[in-house]
Amino acid sequence: MQLMTKELEKAFAKPQTPQYSADSPMCIAKFFNPCGSATWWATEYNPGTRIFFGFVTGIDYDEWGYFSLSELEELKVGFGLGIERDLYFDPKPIKEAVNSYYNKEIM
Repeated sequence: MQLMTKELEKAFAKPQTPQYSADSPMCIAKFFNPCGSATWWATEYNPGTRIFFGFVTGIDYDEWGYFSLSELEELKVGFGLGIERDLYFDPKPIKEAVNSYYNKEIM
């Protein structure tokens, strides 16, 4: 599966709410482990370095941080599967995206 598309790059290039703002930044893309609970919620992307910034859940503990597109593309998670992009995800504020996914308020 192609994790990054031209359309996504254009969406990430649009001005967003800064990550440290009091407002909830927009989550543009969601990536997930189809064999586990890890989910990467991307709010920013640098095409030069291929690095995202966002919120990661389902690994040891939930946290904000940087993650690499290259690493997501190379990661194999079981049964020969790799990380996938949620094709049906619509950009929305990160709080709304994560809280609705877990059906409870975690942010």
